[in-house]
Amino acid sequence: MLDRMNKDPALPTPRTLGAGPEAGPPAAPPPVRPRRVVTDRRGGRSVSPYDSFNLGDHVGDDPAAVGANRARVARELGVGEDRLVWMNQVHGTGVAVVDGPQDGPVPGTDALVTATRGLVLAVLVADCVPILLADHDRGVVAAVHAGREGVRQGVLPAALSAMASLGAKARHVSALLGPAVCGACYEVPDEMQAEVARVAPEAAVATRTGTAGLDLRAGLAELLTRAGVREVVHDPRCTVEDPYLFSHRRDGVTGRQAGLVWLDEG
Repeated sequence: MLDRMNKDPALPTPRTLGAGPEAGPPAAPPPVRPRRVVTDRRGGRSVSPYDSFNLGDHVGDDPAAVGANRARVARELGVGEDRLVWMNQVHGTGVAVVDGPQDGPVPGTDALVTATRGLVLAVLVADCVPILLADHDRGVVAAVHAGREGVRQGVLPAALSAMASLGAKARHVSALLGPAVCGACYEVPDEMQAEVARVAPEAAVATRTGTAGLDLRAGLAELLTRAGVREVVHDPRCTVEDPYLFSHRRDGVTGRQAGLVWLDEG
């Protein structure tokens, strides 16, 4: 269902993909309306354990069901299916700047950035954090997949850097941190917690049983604030606790919900 709603390492160079010329900072962009949506698991075609609005095509679900679910997303948003841009996410820092429809999922990528109106960027999650970024002033949006490794390796600053290459300013960027596993449910070894805390100290928390845990959204909010982003909104839902959301940590084999962001052509 659709829910409206130490020294820094060198950042990877974003790729530019699409039908148009290489993107650059727009000269005088007109005002735009960024839109953001997070889906849940209700109202789709998939059967258990992917029931029912699974949008992931890499988890073992019937491709016809996934295709029908993705077609519904396009209908609900009022765009053609070719205007949905997906990623082959790898828990890294790869960023792709896109300016047109793609032939398939963008390979080896954990963040998509665009300044093209009507192009819907999608990030798939089932415990990791979907980050939906928008600079309404310059007309630039990004969808970011941030799990433990992505936070540690720096996928968020890489995405912000790619947005800046299109003219975005951190002070004009607003961020939505979508539903993800909460710190109370995300138990990790002490060493793993320490690795993430070196990058984002606020991510280090105790679980409800008192063991080492990670609150990735708290860590990401810290990183956004440090980068100069002034507006950070949290979707407070925990994927493990909410039965209407997919959770790999809770269920193992399961589907994926999506975070979607685009610039309204209207």
